[in-house]
Order: sequence, then structure tokens, then C-alpha cells
Amino acid sequence: MSMTMKDATLILSDGTCFRGKSFGFEKAAFGEVVFNTAMTGYPESLTDPSYAGQMMVLTYPLVGNYGVPPFTFREDGLADFMESDRIHAEAIVVSDYSADFNHWRAKESLADWLKREKVVGITGIDTRELTKVLRESGVMTGKIVIDGVGEENGDFSEKDYSSINYVSRVSCTDVIRYNVGASKKVVLVDCGVKHNILRCLLKRNVEVIRVPWNYDYTEMEYDGLFISNGPGNPDNCAEAVEILKKAMSLSDKPIFGICMGNQLLSKAAGASIYKLKYGHRSHNQPVRQVGTQRCFITSQNHGYAVDDSTLPQGWEPLFKNMNDGSNEGIRHCCKPWFSAQFHPEAASGPTDTEFLFDDFVKLL
Repeated sequence: MSMTMKDATLILSDGTCFRGKSFGFEKAAFGEVVFNTAMTGYPESLTDPSYAGQMMVLTYPLVGNYGVPPFTFREDGLADFMESDRIHAEAIVVSDYSADFNHWRAKESLADWLKREKVVGITGIDTRELTKVLRESGVMTGKIVIDGVGEENGDFSEKDYSSINYVSRVSCTDVIRYNVGASKKVVLVDCGVKHNILRCLLKRNVEVIRVPWNYDYTEMEYDGLFISNGPGNPDNCAEAVEILKKAMSLSDKPIFGICMGNQLLSKAAGASIYKLKYGHRSHNQPVRQVGTQRCFITSQNHGYAVDDSTLPQGWEPLFKNMNDGSNEGIRHCCKPWFSAQFHPEAASGPTDTEFLFDDFVKLL
């Protein structure tokens, strides 16, 4: 570990402190502290808009050893290797940062990338002990203070993660069209969409019309509706839910939602959402397709869940989490409307459930 690294402290809202060293950009940081148990995928996770407002704790001890791939973009504006155009996490917290990296695709170190994007990184933390605290007490807010750097975030009481509409901060602001002229058109409601969702749709040769989270698309011509993932509390997205309700009342066109999309579709159906104690953030969450013995290993990143008991008549759970029994997707009993709480597009993680994109496109 370089001796030039400044001392840094992670302070949880319950007063618990973890001392480490700063290896990213030197500033104070504040956010909801969450843990991810995946062994790989830090470039994809850091650029996932669903991490907006959060400090990401990685339980796997060695981070940074394969560096960071080039931040290049395709002709259609989608990133080649990342999940958006920038880092969205407030900070990354690791046990052992590897300054030396080796990968045939790597262009820079994790530390250099964090500094370039002005994102905090702290190493030397016992992330397993920190995870035990979060599992026992539940997810809480925290701040990172670096010695000799001004603390600019004030008291914990000044910020409340659940009350902030992070979706409005990460959604696109204009309508964006991809693969114009394809025979089938899909309206994608951007609540903080990962680029691999767009890639998965586009490689199935549909036109994607990406609209802001609160855009009224009900007068547009389209063959199917897609509701994306996104950060924060779904109860802050009332506008999106009302527009979705309107769309469902006007037509029976296919609807597919992922992650936040599962929660918004459930709310539009009439169900309610609750916050999980510490969320699901990993590459190895087992889910079972309801009514079958089919189980899948899935990539997940969410802190809220649908309350199955509040699903109205005509709706039913589609997938269940095999660890805690929480909802992992819903479907309408008659209409072509369904969703998944997990990420079938992975990036990073297993691609066992990518067939759901095929199922959706076949319905168009």
C-alpha cells in the first residue's frame, strides 16, 4: 500500500467507525452504505445508475487487480464495456485495493479512474465485519471523511436517501431512438437504464425509443413497453406509475419490466412496495419460476421488494427468491405483462435468464 495514501474514516449513522486509506478522489462523501458480494464486475457496478446515492462495499477482498477497460462508445452512443456514461456510486469501499493490475483489455487503474471521475475510494476496511454490521442492523447511511480534506456533507440528519428521487437525476432528458426503421418498436422508460439492457434489446433487432422516466408515451406508436431498472425508492416515481396505469388502460400491448420496472409495474397494478433490510446485491441470487421446479442463478441490485400479498386479482408472482422468499417478478394472468426483479441482462453476472428478452420480443 502506498505511503502517500491519506487516512480516511467511514462513519456509519449509528456511530460505528472503520478506519482505512483513501485511494480515490480526495473529498468527503455521503450515501447509503450497501454491500455487494460479487467477486468481479466493479466497472459495471460502479457505472450502474441503480447505485446513485450509494456507497458500494465489496465483500470480495481483492479489488482492482484487473484494472478498468477503456471507456469507449459504440456508434449509437452506448458504452462498449460500461453500463452508463459515468460512475454513479458515491464511493467504493474495499478491503484490499490492488494498485498493480493486469488484463489484456485494461487501460487504467481503478484508482486513476476514480480520481478522474472525482469519486471516493477507501481501502484497508474490514469489509466482512462491515457487512455483518449492515446485515444485523440493516442498511444505513454513512459518510467518508479523509484526513486533511474539508468535510462538506454536514450531519446525517440533513440527507435521507429514501426521500430523494434519484430516478429523476439519472434518467435521460430527451427522447432517444436506436435502430430506427426496425419492424417492431419498443418504448423504453428510462428510470436509470443499464446499457446492456439496451444492447440486449437492440441485438434482437427492434427499434428502441428511450424516453424520460416521467414522459407521457401513451400517444406514441409502439408495439411493446419496457420499464427499466433505476435507483432509489419506487414510491418517489408516482408520475411514472400514473402514466403506466394510463397505458395499461388504453391497450394490452406487451409490457416487460426489470428491477425498478418490476416495482413500478406492481405499483401500477395496485400492489405495494417495502424496503428490504439490506437488499440483494450479488451475482448468485437463486430464484425459482413459480409453478415450476426451474431455478436460476441471477445478478441482482435492489433494496426494495414487491409485497406479494398485495397483488390484486388477475396478477401473480412470476419468480420467488429461494433465500428469503421475497418477490422476484410478477405477471398478469391473461395479458402479456410481466417483470423480473433480477437482471436477466447481467453485466456483470450470469446470463441464465436472458431468454426473458426473447420472450418479450416474441410477444411484440
